[in-house]
Amino acid sequence: MPIHPLATVKSQLQLERNQRAARWRDVPDQDWNDWKWQMKNRLSSYQELADLLHLTPDEEEGIRAEGRFRLDITPYFASLLDPDDPTCPLRRQVIPTAQELQPFTAEMEDSLAEDRHSPVPGLVHRYPDRVLMLVTTQCASYCRYCTRSRIVGDPEQNFRPEEYRAQLDYLRNTPQVRDVLLSGGDPLVLAPKVLEGLLTELRAIPHIEVIRIGTRVPVFLPQRITQDLCDMLERFHPLWVNIHFNHPKEITPEVADACGRLAKAGIPLGSQSVLLAGINDHPVVMTKLMHELVKIRVRPYYIYQCDLVHGAGHFRTTVAKGIEIIEALRGHTSGYAVPTYVIDAPGGGGKVPVGPQYIISQAPGTTVVRNFEGYIASYLEPEDYRGPDMAVPPQWVRTEPGQSGVSGLLRGDALAIAPEGFDGTHQRGGRPHRLNRDAKKWAPKGFGTPLAEQAESETSQQG
Repeated sequence: MPIHPLATVKSQLQLERNQRAARWRDVPDQDWNDWKWQMKNRLSSYQELADLLHLTPDEEEGIRAEGRFRLDITPYFASLLDPDDPTCPLRRQVIPTAQELQPFTAEMEDSLAEDRHSPVPGLVHRYPDRVLMLVTTQCASYCRYCTRSRIVGDPEQNFRPEEYRAQLDYLRNTPQVRDVLLSGGDPLVLAPKVLEGLLTELRAIPHIEVIRIGTRVPVFLPQRITQDLCDMLERFHPLWVNIHFNHPKEITPEVADACGRLAKAGIPLGSQSVLLAGINDHPVVMTKLMHELVKIRVRPYYIYQCDLVHGAGHFRTTVAKGIEIIEALRGHTSGYAVPTYVIDAPGGGGKVPVGPQYIISQAPGTTVVRNFEGYIASYLEPEDYRGPDMAVPPQWVRTEPGQSGVSGLLRGDALAIAPEGFDGTHQRGGRPHRLNRDAKKWAPKGFGTPLAEQAESETSQQG
């Protein structure tokens, strides 16, 4: 693809400390470094942005559009935008354009079916042992590709105290949950006492082992990562923080300081990025981002394929582009700098890892693999391996009702996973007869009894 006629290398480069646009140069440091001042002075109007940037017609149309997704940008982050280059990777993430108004095939309001998989408002229990707990619809600034734009930014959709209570009651009564991810919106823009109260309630639940916070505040509003905040978070260990980074330009000295304070509080830091056209869909850019992250003690965790959400169509790339990026990372740089590339399966299927293929072929006793250079080797497997022989404590075994998946097949729970209604479809409306009444015909001896019981149950219901 040809380079954009207005694109400059300068707009991609990282910046030095204390960048301030002209309108804020006289703001006292005490105010500038106050996160509450930053929140109160966010930019949201056409005129404010026109005074800051040389807007393109596409940007002007997007900013002025009726019904567009919310627009707010902190003065700190606005000062990082290149005023002359519309391809600036930070500018593209926060400035609306006419392109986000265009619908595309397969777009959805809630492409991940989060609300459909929500037992109580704001709580998504998709995986067996962990939940997503949405605690606010507000952010420091708003990403134009937001996967939760259906509620994010709308104060009328914000979560109420009674909904927090319902979320916590569900967690208290669901002992299989051991990991809670707080998200939103952005939990770190909550009033400090509200956030502390939620963390206190969660930590009081005995079976909650790990608490995580998903945030973009260190990028949009590093001033919020005060020592007081870090001291408060430190009280709730084990607590992890995942930070949303998309481009190396986001990693300023202020952001590095903020991450350093979190790390010194003993908080493990991870990153998640979204693969975005025109922002980070280049192997060199993504490699630079991963290298800069590990330098500030942030472990790359996920690269997401952009979701099928309204407003994000122009940000979407091919899946092949993501695989190309992983190919450029694996083996070419440190393993801890290589995130997992995932598609969050539309309709609520959860994260599906995708990437290059490294197993070339297999035969009994031999697996043929290739490395990042194209070197191909065969690995000879032991002939006398019989599996683990240790006594596993039964209390370590976790149940996953209805979600054992392929792991359950490997364990021997069943011989197959059948789609809902599979047997009924293949009976073609026929009635029970002398050849199909005996469900024991489909019960493998000493194996897969749950599947046999399911078949027997379906047969009895039809009878």
